[in-house]
Amino acid sequence: MAVRISGVTIPNDKRVEIALTYIFGIGPKFSKDILKLAKVSKDTRVVDLKEAEVNTLREIIEKKYITEGDLRREVASNIKRYKEIGARKGICHSKNLPVRGQRTKTNSRTVRGNKRSTMGSGKSNASAQKT
Repeated sequence: MAVRISGVTIPNDKRVEIALTYIFGIGPKFSKDILKLAKVSKDTRVVDLKEAEVNTLREIIEKKYITEGDLRREVASNIKRYKEIGARKGICHSKNLPVRGQRTKTNSRTVRGNKRSTMGSGKSNASAQKT
């Protein structure tokens, strides 16, 4: 039996604690909190869950947490708002630079893309300056 919560099919072979983290917006901490509220053991496999336990998990997640599409929409609207008001965060998002204050002279490969160019490519040629 495949268990679907918030439009996500969670894997059957994993422990419930780990399987809940497949839902966007639920990390390890929220997963533990949800299981504590539902009174489900964190070591239980998804296959071994009873239908009643699945329903309680589903109800808790739907009532208490913003997940999947709603959360993605909210994050996108926050980024859009930053861009519209001209905040530094918005400018960094639009220029594909690190948003949280990291340095950009070196590092920041993940945000800017892995653009490794040859050594000295940022410097101007000495011969071009003389002429």
